[in-house]
Amino acid sequence: MRRYSILVALTAITFFSFILPTNNFELVKNLELYTNIFRELNTYYVDEIQPEKLTQTAINGMLKSLDPYSSYIPEENLSGYQLQTTGKYGGIGATIRPKGDYVIIAEPYEGFPAEKAGLRAGDKILTIDGKSAKNLNTAGISKLLKGAPNTKVVLEIERIGEEAILTKTFEREEIKIKSVPYSGMLDHNTGYIRLGGFTEKSFQEVALELNRLKQEHEITSLILDLRGNPGGLLSEAIDVAGVFLPKSTSIVNTKSKEAKWDKMYRTGELPVDVDIPLAVLIDRGSASASEIVAGVMQDLDRGIVIGNRSYGKGLVQTTKNVGYNSKLKLTTAKYYLPSGRCIQAVDYSGGYNDNLEKIPDSLRTAFYTTKGRKVFDAGGIDPDVEIKEEQYSNIAYSLIRKDLIFNYATQYRNQHAAIPTPEEFEFSDADFDAFVKFLKGKEYDYETESDRLLKTLEETITEEKYDATVKAELEALKTQIQHDKQKDLIKFKEEIKNALEYEIAARYFYQKGRIQEGLEDDKVIVEALKVLDTDEYKKLLKK
Repeated sequence: MRRYSILVALTAITFFSFILPTNNFELVKNLELYTNIFRELNTYYVDEIQPEKLTQTAINGMLKSLDPYSSYIPEENLSGYQLQTTGKYGGIGATIRPKGDYVIIAEPYEGFPAEKAGLRAGDKILTIDGKSAKNLNTAGISKLLKGAPNTKVVLEIERIGEEAILTKTFEREEIKIKSVPYSGMLDHNTGYIRLGGFTEKSFQEVALELNRLKQEHEITSLILDLRGNPGGLLSEAIDVAGVFLPKSTSIVNTKSKEAKWDKMYRTGELPVDVDIPLAVLIDRGSASASEIVAGVMQDLDRGIVIGNRSYGKGLVQTTKNVGYNSKLKLTTAKYYLPSGRCIQAVDYSGGYNDNLEKIPDSLRTAFYTTKGRKVFDAGGIDPDVEIKEEQYSNIAYSLIRKDLIFNYATQYRNQHAAIPTPEEFEFSDADFDAFVKFLKGKEYDYETESDRLLKTLEETITEEKYDATVKAELEALKTQIQHDKQKDLIKFKEEIKNALEYEIAARYFYQKGRIQEGLEDDKVIVEALKVLDTDEYKKLLKK
Protein backbone atom coordinates (compact mmCIF):
# COMPACT_ATOMS: atom_id res chain seq x y z
CA MET A 1 0.00 0.00 0.00
CA ARG A 2 2.82 2.38 0.90
CA ARG A 3 4.62 1.73 -2.40
CA TYR A 4 1.34 2.19 -4.27
CA SER A 5 0.77 5.63 -2.65
CA ILE A 6 4.29 6.69 -3.63
CA LEU A 7 3.67 5.66 -7.21
CA VAL A 8 0.41 7.62 -7.24
CA ALA A 9 2.29 10.70 -6.02
CA LEU A 10 4.96 10.25 -8.68
CA THR A 11 2.29 9.86 -11.35
CA ALA A 12 0.73 13.13 -10.18
CA ILE A 13 4.09 14.89 -10.41
CA THR A 14 4.57 13.54 -13.92
CA PHE A 15 1.05 14.63 -14.90
CA PHE A 16 1.55 18.16 -13.61
CA SER A 17 4.87 18.39 -15.44
CA PHE A 18 2.98 17.92 -18.69
CA ILE A 19 0.48 20.71 -18.05
CA LEU A 20 3.28 23.24 -17.46
CA PRO A 21 4.10 25.61 -20.34
CA THR A 22 5.57 23.39 -23.06
CA ASN A 23 8.05 26.05 -24.13
CA ASN A 24 9.88 25.67 -20.80
CA PHE A 25 11.75 22.51 -21.78
CA GLU A 26 14.31 22.76 -18.94
CA LEU A 27 11.59 22.85 -16.29
CA VAL A 28 9.71 19.87 -17.74
CA LYS A 29 12.95 17.90 -18.21
CA ASN A 30 14.11 18.41 -14.62
CA LEU A 31 10.74 17.57 -13.12
CA GLU A 32 10.80 14.33 -15.08
CA LEU A 33 14.35 13.61 -13.90
CA TYR A 34 13.30 14.14 -10.28
CA THR A 35 10.34 11.79 -10.74
CA ASN A 36 12.49 9.10 -12.39
CA ILE A 37 15.14 9.26 -9.64
CA PHE A 38 12.50 9.08 -6.90
CA ARG A 39 10.95 6.03 -8.62
CA GLU A 40 14.32 4.26 -8.84
CA LEU A 41 15.09 4.99 -5.18
CA ASN A 42 11.73 3.67 -4.09
CA THR A 43 12.08 0.51 -6.15
CA TYR A 44 15.73 -0.48 -5.78
CA TYR A 45 17.31 1.24 -2.76
CA VAL A 46 18.57 -1.39 -0.31
CA ASP A 47 16.50 -0.09 2.65
CA GLU A 48 13.00 1.32 2.93
CA ILE A 49 13.06 5.01 2.06
CA GLN A 50 11.16 7.74 3.87
CA PRO A 51 9.43 9.72 1.09
CA GLU A 52 8.54 12.69 3.29
CA LYS A 53 12.06 13.05 4.65
CA LEU A 54 13.63 12.72 1.20
CA THR A 55 11.25 15.25 -0.29
CA GLN A 56 11.84 17.77 2.49
CA THR A 57 15.61 17.32 2.09
CA ALA A 58 15.31 17.98 -1.64
CA ILE A 59 13.06 21.01 -1.14
CA ASN A 60 15.25 22.50 1.58
CA GLY A 61 18.40 21.98 -0.48
CA MET A 62 16.80 23.57 -3.51
CA LEU A 63 15.62 26.63 -1.59
CA LYS A 64 18.90 27.02 0.32
CA SER A 65 20.72 27.32 -3.00
CA LEU A 66 18.69 30.46 -3.80
CA ASP A 67 18.95 32.69 -0.72
CA PRO A 68 18.76 32.35 3.09
CA TYR A 69 15.19 33.65 3.31
CA SER A 70 13.23 31.26 1.09
CA SER A 71 12.03 28.27 3.08
CA TYR A 72 9.54 25.41 3.19
CA ILE A 73 7.22 25.36 6.20
CA PRO A 74 5.71 21.89 6.80
CA GLU A 75 2.55 21.51 8.85
CA GLU A 76 4.42 20.67 12.06
CA ASN A 77 6.32 23.98 11.90
CA LEU A 78 3.32 26.22 11.23
CA SER A 79 3.01 27.33 14.87
CA GLY A 80 6.48 28.90 14.69
CA TYR A 81 5.61 30.66 11.45
CA GLN A 82 2.34 31.96 12.91
CA LEU A 83 4.19 33.27 15.96
CA GLN A 84 6.52 35.26 13.67
CA THR A 85 3.64 36.83 11.74
CA THR A 86 0.93 37.22 14.39
CA GLY A 87 2.90 37.24 17.66
CA LYS A 88 0.36 34.69 19.00
CA TYR A 89 0.54 31.10 20.20
CA GLY A 90 -1.13 28.87 22.78
CA GLY A 91 1.02 28.13 25.82
CA ILE A 92 2.17 29.27 29.26
CA GLY A 93 4.07 32.39 28.18
CA ALA A 94 7.78 31.96 28.86
CA THR A 95 11.08 31.73 27.00
CA ILE A 96 13.31 28.73 27.69
CA ARG A 97 16.97 27.86 27.23
CA PRO A 98 19.13 24.72 27.61
CA LYS A 99 21.29 24.14 30.67
CA GLY A 100 23.10 20.84 31.04
CA ASP A 101 20.75 17.89 30.58
CA TYR A 102 17.67 20.03 31.17
CA VAL A 103 15.93 23.17 29.98
CA ILE A 104 15.40 26.14 32.28
CA ILE A 105 13.06 29.12 32.20
CA ALA A 106 14.88 32.10 30.70
CA GLU A 107 12.11 34.63 31.32
CA PRO A 108 8.35 34.47 31.99
CA TYR A 109 6.13 36.95 30.13
CA GLU A 110 4.41 39.38 32.46
CA GLY A 111 0.67 38.81 32.84
CA PHE A 112 0.58 35.29 31.41
CA PRO A 113 0.22 31.84 33.07
CA ALA A 114 3.94 31.27 33.80
CA GLU A 115 4.30 34.57 35.66
CA LYS A 116 0.91 34.32 37.35
CA ALA A 117 1.79 30.85 38.68
CA GLY A 118 5.07 32.15 40.14
CA LEU A 119 7.48 30.58 37.65
CA ARG A 120 10.86 32.33 37.73
CA ALA A 121 13.86 32.68 35.46
CA GLY A 122 16.36 29.97 36.34
CA ASP A 123 13.74 27.36 37.28
CA LYS A 124 14.76 23.94 35.92
CA ILE A 125 11.99 21.92 34.26
CA LEU A 126 12.18 18.32 35.57
CA THR A 127 8.92 16.84 34.26
CA ILE A 128 6.01 17.89 32.03
CA ASP A 129 2.70 16.15 32.75
CA GLY A 130 4.63 13.44 34.59
CA LYS A 131 7.11 12.79 31.76
CA SER A 132 10.80 13.38 32.35
CA ALA A 133 12.21 16.45 30.62
CA LYS A 134 15.80 15.23 30.89
CA ASN A 135 17.74 15.30 27.60
CA LEU A 136 14.89 17.00 25.75
CA ASN A 137 16.01 19.96 23.65
CA THR A 138 14.29 23.35 23.66
CA ALA A 139 12.21 22.45 20.58
CA GLY A 140 10.90 19.31 22.30
CA ILE A 141 10.10 21.17 25.53
CA SER A 142 8.46 24.02 23.61
CA LYS A 143 6.22 21.58 21.77
CA LEU A 144 5.06 20.04 25.07
CA LEU A 145 4.42 23.42 26.69
CA LYS A 146 2.39 24.77 23.78
CA GLY A 147 -1.18 23.73 23.20
CA ALA A 148 -4.74 24.89 22.84
CA PRO A 149 -5.90 27.63 25.24
CA ASN A 150 -7.80 26.42 28.34
CA THR A 151 -5.91 23.10 28.46
CA LYS A 152 -3.81 22.24 31.50
CA VAL A 153 -0.15 21.37 31.83
CA VAL A 154 1.68 20.38 35.04
CA LEU A 155 5.39 21.03 35.60
CA GLU A 156 7.74 19.81 38.27
CA ILE A 157 10.59 22.26 38.70
CA GLU A 158 13.78 22.60 40.69
CA ARG A 159 14.57 26.05 42.08
CA ILE A 160 17.96 27.16 43.40
CA GLY A 161 17.77 27.76 47.15
CA GLU A 162 14.76 25.48 47.71
CA GLU A 163 15.16 21.84 48.66
CA ALA A 164 11.69 20.60 47.74
CA ILE A 165 10.63 19.98 44.16
CA LEU A 166 7.92 22.50 43.20
CA THR A 167 4.81 21.51 41.28
CA LYS A 168 3.16 24.17 39.11
CA THR A 169 -0.14 23.74 37.30
CA PHE A 170 -0.91 26.05 34.40
CA GLU A 171 -3.93 26.63 32.23
CA ARG A 172 -2.67 27.53 28.79
CA GLU A 173 -3.76 30.81 27.25
CA GLU A 174 -3.45 32.51 23.91
CA ILE A 175 -0.12 34.28 24.29
CA LYS A 176 0.12 37.55 22.37
CA ILE A 177 3.61 39.01 22.40
CA LYS A 178 3.37 42.77 22.20
CA SER A 179 5.17 44.48 19.36
CA VAL A 180 5.74 47.46 21.67
CA PRO A 181 7.18 45.96 24.88
CA TYR A 182 7.80 49.39 26.42
CA SER A 183 7.02 53.05 25.91
CA GLY A 184 7.45 56.02 28.22
CA MET A 185 9.09 59.39 28.77
CA LEU A 186 12.86 59.80 28.84
CA ASP A 187 12.63 63.33 30.20
CA HIS A 188 9.87 65.94 30.52
CA ASN A 189 9.49 66.38 26.77
CA THR A 190 10.93 63.34 24.96
CA GLY A 191 8.84 60.25 24.41
CA TYR A 192 10.24 56.79 23.75
CA ILE A 193 8.73 53.78 21.94
CA ARG A 194 10.55 50.45 21.59
CA LEU A 195 9.23 48.39 18.66
CA GLY A 196 10.40 44.79 18.86
CA GLY A 197 8.94 43.36 15.65
CA PHE A 198 6.47 43.91 12.84
CA THR A 199 3.68 41.44 13.52
CA GLU A 200 -0.06 41.91 13.09
CA LYS A 201 -1.32 45.11 14.76
CA SER A 202 2.16 46.60 15.29
CA PHE A 203 0.86 49.78 13.69
CA GLN A 204 -2.05 49.93 16.12
CA GLU A 205 0.28 49.51 19.10
CA VAL A 206 2.66 52.26 17.93
CA ALA A 207 -0.21 54.63 17.16
CA LEU A 208 -1.88 53.87 20.50
CA GLU A 209 1.30 54.46 22.51
CA LEU A 210 2.14 57.71 20.71
CA ASN A 211 -1.38 59.01 21.27
CA ARG A 212 -1.15 58.04 24.95
CA LEU A 213 2.17 59.86 25.37
CA LYS A 214 0.74 62.95 23.68
CA GLN A 215 -2.33 62.94 25.92
CA GLU A 216 -0.51 62.30 29.21
CA HIS A 217 2.65 64.39 28.73
CA GLU A 218 3.98 67.60 27.19
CA ILE A 219 5.75 65.63 24.49
CA THR A 220 7.74 67.69 21.98
CA SER A 221 9.98 64.99 20.45
CA LEU A 222 10.04 61.21 20.04
CA ILE A 223 12.59 58.40 19.88
CA LEU A 224 11.50 55.28 17.96
CA ASP A 225 13.84 52.42 18.88
CA LEU A 226 14.22 49.76 16.17
CA ARG A 227 17.49 48.30 17.43
CA GLY A 228 17.52 44.51 17.30
CA ASN A 229 14.21 44.52 15.41
CA PRO A 230 14.48 41.76 12.75
CA GLY A 231 11.49 42.97 10.73
CA GLY A 232 8.32 41.13 9.84
CA LEU A 233 5.26 42.05 7.81
CA LEU A 234 5.70 44.55 4.97
CA SER A 235 2.15 45.81 5.44
CA GLU A 236 2.88 46.72 9.06
CA ALA A 237 6.06 48.58 8.05
CA ILE A 238 4.00 50.69 5.63
CA ASP A 239 1.44 51.47 8.32
CA VAL A 240 4.02 52.21 11.05
CA ALA A 241 5.71 54.67 8.67
CA GLY A 242 2.25 56.14 8.14
CA VAL A 243 2.05 57.08 11.83
CA PHE A 244 4.48 59.91 11.00
CA LEU A 245 3.63 60.71 7.36
CA PRO A 246 0.60 62.11 5.51
CA LYS A 247 -1.92 59.63 4.13
CA SER A 248 -1.13 58.35 0.59
CA THR A 249 2.62 59.02 0.94
CA SER A 250 4.67 56.65 -1.27
CA ILE A 251 6.72 54.38 1.00
CA VAL A 252 8.28 51.63 -1.11
CA ASN A 253 7.86 50.06 -4.48
CA THR A 254 8.63 46.40 -5.09
CA LYS A 255 10.10 44.99 -8.28
CA SER A 256 9.62 41.35 -9.21
CA LYS A 257 10.71 39.10 -12.05
CA GLU A 258 7.65 40.17 -14.04
CA ALA A 259 6.80 43.88 -14.36
CA LYS A 260 3.09 43.07 -13.96
CA TRP A 261 3.80 42.01 -10.36
CA ASP A 262 5.54 45.27 -9.42
CA LYS A 263 3.69 47.31 -6.84
CA MET A 264 3.82 50.73 -5.17
CA TYR A 265 2.92 50.85 -1.46
CA ARG A 266 1.47 54.02 0.07
CA THR A 267 0.33 54.91 3.57
CA GLY A 268 -3.36 54.13 3.97
CA GLU A 269 -4.12 55.22 7.52
CA LEU A 270 -4.46 58.69 8.98
CA PRO A 271 -1.19 59.77 10.69
CA VAL A 272 -0.83 60.47 14.39
CA ASP A 273 1.78 63.26 14.09
CA VAL A 274 3.53 64.44 10.91
CA ASP A 275 5.53 67.21 12.59
CA ILE A 276 6.98 65.93 15.87
CA PRO A 277 10.82 65.84 15.76
CA LEU A 278 11.75 62.17 15.40
CA ALA A 279 14.89 60.11 16.02
CA VAL A 280 14.94 56.51 14.77
CA LEU A 281 17.50 54.19 16.40
CA ILE A 282 19.02 51.30 14.43
CA ASP A 283 21.86 48.81 14.72
CA ARG A 284 23.19 45.71 12.96
CA GLY A 285 20.17 43.76 14.21
CA SER A 286 17.69 46.11 12.52
CA ALA A 287 16.54 44.39 9.33
CA SER A 288 13.87 44.24 6.64
CA ALA A 289 10.73 46.07 7.83
CA SER A 290 12.84 48.01 10.35
CA GLU A 291 15.02 49.24 7.51
CA ILE A 292 11.97 50.28 5.53
CA VAL A 293 10.74 52.52 8.35
CA ALA A 294 14.20 53.95 9.12
CA GLY A 295 15.01 54.36 5.41
CA VAL A 296 11.72 56.11 4.61
CA MET A 297 12.14 58.55 7.50
CA GLN A 298 15.64 59.28 6.18
CA ASP A 299 14.74 59.52 2.47
CA LEU A 300 11.81 61.84 3.13
CA ASP A 301 13.78 63.88 5.69
CA ARG A 302 11.06 63.14 8.23
CA GLY A 303 13.49 62.26 11.02
CA ILE A 304 17.11 61.52 11.84
CA VAL A 305 18.57 58.02 12.06
CA ILE A 306 21.02 57.34 14.89
CA GLY A 307 23.13 54.32 15.83
CA ASN A 308 24.98 51.84 13.62
CA ARG A 309 24.52 50.68 10.05
CA SER A 310 21.58 48.28 9.72
CA TYR A 311 21.63 44.69 8.45
CA GLY A 312 20.92 45.28 4.75
CA LYS A 313 17.89 43.17 3.75
CA GLY A 314 16.12 44.65 0.74
CA LEU A 315 14.20 41.52 -0.26
CA VAL A 316 10.49 40.75 0.04
CA GLN A 317 9.13 37.30 0.86
CA THR A 318 5.66 36.07 -0.07
CA THR A 319 4.04 33.04 1.56
CA LYS A 320 2.20 30.56 -0.68
CA ASN A 321 -0.02 27.64 0.28
CA VAL A 322 1.41 24.50 -1.35
CA GLY A 323 -1.00 21.87 -0.03
CA TYR A 324 -1.24 19.50 2.92
CA ASN A 325 -1.30 22.41 5.39
CA SER A 326 2.20 23.45 4.40
CA LYS A 327 3.54 26.73 3.07
CA LEU A 328 6.34 28.05 0.93
CA LYS A 329 8.01 31.31 1.93
CA LEU A 330 9.63 32.61 -1.22
CA THR A 331 11.66 35.70 -2.10
CA THR A 332 9.55 37.33 -4.79
CA ALA A 333 10.78 40.92 -5.06
CA LYS A 334 13.25 43.60 -4.05
CA TYR A 335 11.98 46.77 -2.41
CA TYR A 336 13.09 50.29 -3.25
CA LEU A 337 12.86 53.27 -0.89
CA PRO A 338 11.55 56.71 -1.95
CA SER A 339 15.03 57.87 -3.05
CA GLY A 340 15.16 54.94 -5.48
CA ARG A 341 17.74 52.90 -3.59
CA CYS A 342 17.61 49.21 -2.67
CA ILE A 343 19.56 48.55 0.53
CA GLN A 344 20.15 44.80 -0.07
CA ALA A 345 23.71 44.13 1.11
CA VAL A 346 24.35 40.70 -0.46
CA ASP A 347 23.77 39.77 -4.10
CA TYR A 348 22.10 36.34 -4.35
CA SER A 349 21.45 36.49 -8.09
CA GLY A 350 24.14 33.86 -8.73
CA GLY A 351 22.85 31.57 -5.98
CA TYR A 352 23.56 31.38 -2.27
CA ASN A 353 26.57 29.98 -0.46
CA ASP A 354 28.09 30.63 2.94
CA ASN A 355 31.08 32.48 1.45
CA LEU A 356 29.12 35.34 -0.10
CA GLU A 357 30.23 38.73 1.21
CA LYS A 358 28.45 42.05 1.44
CA ILE A 359 28.81 44.47 -1.44
CA PRO A 360 31.88 46.65 -0.67
CA ASP A 361 31.35 50.33 0.10
CA SER A 362 33.32 51.28 -3.01
CA LEU A 363 30.57 49.79 -5.19
CA ARG A 364 27.63 51.44 -3.43
CA THR A 365 25.70 54.02 -5.44
CA ALA A 366 24.67 57.44 -4.12
CA PHE A 367 21.03 58.53 -4.06
CA TYR A 368 19.47 61.68 -2.61
CA THR A 369 16.81 62.45 -0.05
CA THR A 370 13.96 64.91 -0.66
CA LYS A 371 16.16 67.77 0.59
CA GLY A 372 19.27 66.65 -1.26
CA ARG A 373 21.12 64.75 1.43
CA LYS A 374 23.30 61.94 0.07
CA VAL A 375 22.38 58.35 0.99
CA PHE A 376 23.63 55.02 -0.37
CA ASP A 377 22.21 51.73 -1.55
CA ALA A 378 23.46 48.14 -1.20
CA GLY A 379 24.59 47.89 2.38
CA GLY A 380 21.81 48.70 4.80
CA ILE A 381 20.84 52.09 6.21
CA ASP A 382 23.73 54.33 7.23
CA PRO A 383 22.80 56.41 10.29
CA ASP A 384 22.84 60.21 10.08
CA VAL A 385 24.60 60.16 13.44
CA GLU A 386 26.83 57.14 13.99
CA ILE A 387 27.58 56.01 17.52
CA LYS A 388 30.51 53.65 18.00
CA GLU A 389 29.16 50.26 18.94
CA GLU A 390 30.09 49.34 22.48
CA GLN A 391 31.85 46.05 23.11
CA TYR A 392 31.88 44.17 26.38
CA SER A 393 35.25 43.80 28.05
CA ASN A 394 36.74 40.29 27.97
CA ILE A 395 35.84 39.65 31.59
CA ALA A 396 32.25 40.92 31.30
CA TYR A 397 31.72 38.88 28.11
CA SER A 398 33.08 35.77 29.84
CA LEU A 399 30.82 36.27 32.89
CA ILE A 400 27.80 36.57 30.61
CA ARG A 401 28.77 33.69 28.30
CA LYS A 402 29.45 31.36 31.24
CA ASP A 403 25.99 32.22 32.67
CA LEU A 404 27.50 33.63 35.88
CA ILE A 405 25.58 36.91 35.56
CA PHE A 406 22.39 34.94 34.89
CA ASN A 407 22.99 32.50 37.76
CA TYR A 408 23.77 35.26 40.25
CA ALA A 409 20.60 37.13 39.24
CA THR A 410 18.68 33.89 39.89
CA GLN A 411 20.24 33.60 43.35
CA TYR A 412 19.63 37.29 44.05
CA ARG A 413 15.93 36.96 43.14
CA ASN A 414 15.51 33.96 45.42
CA GLN A 415 17.10 35.89 48.31
CA HIS A 416 15.31 39.24 47.83
CA ALA A 417 11.54 39.42 47.69
CA ALA A 418 11.50 42.87 46.08
CA ILE A 419 13.70 45.66 44.72
CA PRO A 420 13.01 49.33 43.92
CA THR A 421 11.77 50.29 40.45
CA PRO A 422 14.32 50.01 37.60
CA GLU A 423 14.80 53.80 37.66
CA GLU A 424 15.73 53.65 41.37
CA PHE A 425 17.43 50.25 41.65
CA GLU A 426 21.19 50.30 42.06
CA PHE A 427 23.51 47.36 42.54
CA SER A 428 25.53 48.61 45.51
CA ASP A 429 29.21 48.14 46.29
CA ALA A 430 28.21 45.69 49.03
CA ASP A 431 26.18 43.75 46.44
CA PHE A 432 29.20 43.72 44.14
CA ASP A 433 31.40 42.36 46.92
CA ALA A 434 28.87 39.56 47.39
CA PHE A 435 29.04 38.85 43.67
CA VAL A 436 32.84 38.63 43.81
CA LYS A 437 32.52 36.06 46.63
CA PHE A 438 29.97 34.17 44.51
CA LEU A 439 32.59 33.89 41.74
CA LYS A 440 35.19 32.18 43.94
CA GLY A 441 35.99 28.74 42.60
CA LYS A 442 33.98 29.30 39.41
CA GLU A 443 35.54 29.10 35.96
CA TYR A 444 35.39 32.23 33.83
CA ASP A 445 38.84 32.51 32.28
CA TYR A 446 39.21 34.42 29.04
CA GLU A 447 41.78 35.20 26.41
CA THR A 448 42.80 38.80 25.76
CA GLU A 449 44.13 40.16 22.48
CA SER A 450 47.57 40.36 24.11
CA ASP A 451 47.30 36.66 25.01
CA ARG A 452 46.49 35.79 21.41
CA LEU A 453 49.34 37.89 20.01
CA LEU A 454 51.79 36.41 22.48
CA LYS A 455 50.69 32.88 21.56
CA THR A 456 51.29 33.67 17.87
CA LEU A 457 54.68 35.14 18.71
CA GLU A 458 55.63 32.01 20.67
CA GLU A 459 54.67 29.77 17.76
CA THR A 460 56.63 31.89 15.28
CA ILE A 461 59.73 31.98 17.52
CA THR A 462 59.59 28.18 17.92
CA GLU A 463 59.21 27.66 14.16
CA GLU A 464 62.19 29.90 13.46
CA LYS A 465 64.18 28.18 16.25
CA TYR A 466 64.79 31.32 18.27
CA ASP A 467 63.04 29.94 21.37
CA ALA A 468 66.23 29.05 23.24
CA THR A 469 67.72 32.49 22.60
CA VAL A 470 64.76 34.56 23.81
CA LYS A 471 63.22 32.16 26.34
CA ALA A 472 63.91 34.37 29.38
CA GLU A 473 62.62 37.52 27.66
CA LEU A 474 59.50 35.66 26.50
CA GLU A 475 58.73 34.41 30.01
CA ALA A 476 59.21 37.93 31.39
CA LEU A 477 56.80 39.30 28.77
CA LYS A 478 54.23 36.61 29.62
CA THR A 479 54.46 37.58 33.29
CA GLN A 480 54.05 41.30 32.50
CA ILE A 481 50.90 40.95 30.39
CA GLN A 482 49.30 38.09 32.31
CA HIS A 483 45.81 39.32 33.09
CA ASP A 484 44.63 39.24 36.67
CA LYS A 485 40.95 38.37 37.01
CA GLN A 486 40.67 40.02 40.40
CA LYS A 487 42.12 43.26 39.04
CA ASP A 488 39.87 43.06 35.98
CA LEU A 489 36.84 42.71 38.24
CA ILE A 490 37.73 46.06 39.79
CA LYS A 491 38.84 47.69 36.54
CA PHE A 492 35.54 46.84 34.81
CA LYS A 493 33.39 47.05 37.92
CA GLU A 494 30.87 49.58 36.54
CA GLU A 495 30.36 47.63 33.34
CA ILE A 496 29.79 44.40 35.29
CA LYS A 497 27.45 46.17 37.72
CA ASN A 498 25.40 47.46 34.78
CA ALA A 499 25.10 43.93 33.37
CA LEU A 500 23.96 42.66 36.77
CA GLU A 501 21.41 45.46 37.18
CA TYR A 502 20.07 44.72 33.72
CA GLU A 503 19.56 41.02 34.48
CA ILE A 504 18.25 41.50 38.02
CA ALA A 505 15.70 44.15 36.97
CA ALA A 506 14.24 41.63 34.50
CA ARG A 507 13.67 39.14 37.36
CA TYR A 508 11.22 41.51 39.04
CA PHE A 509 9.87 43.68 36.23
CA TYR A 510 10.29 41.32 33.26
CA GLN A 511 10.88 42.67 29.76
CA LYS A 512 9.81 46.20 30.66
CA GLY A 513 12.28 46.25 33.53
CA ARG A 514 15.06 44.95 31.32
CA ILE A 515 14.44 47.75 28.79
CA GLN A 516 14.07 50.49 31.43
CA GLU A 517 17.28 49.47 33.17
CA GLY A 518 19.15 49.35 29.86
CA LEU A 519 18.08 52.88 28.91
CA GLU A 520 19.84 54.49 31.86
CA ASP A 521 23.39 54.17 30.52
CA ASP A 522 22.56 53.95 26.82
CA LYS A 523 24.97 56.15 24.84
CA VAL A 524 22.76 56.09 21.75
CA ILE A 525 19.82 57.38 23.79
CA VAL A 526 22.03 60.09 25.32
CA GLU A 527 23.10 61.24 21.84
CA ALA A 528 19.54 61.15 20.51
CA LEU A 529 18.32 63.31 23.39
CA LYS A 530 21.12 65.79 22.79
CA VAL A 531 20.42 66.07 19.05
CA LEU A 532 16.66 66.43 19.53
CA ASP A 533 17.20 69.17 22.12
CA THR A 534 19.48 71.37 19.99
CA ASP A 535 19.65 73.03 16.57
CA GLU A 536 21.65 70.01 15.43
CA TYR A 537 18.37 68.30 14.48
CA LYS A 538 17.49 71.01 11.95
CA LYS A 539 21.03 71.13 10.62
CA LEU A 540 21.08 67.39 10.02
CA LEU A 541 17.81 67.60 8.10
CA LYS A 542 18.84 70.85 6.36
CA LYS A 543 15.69 72.55 7.61
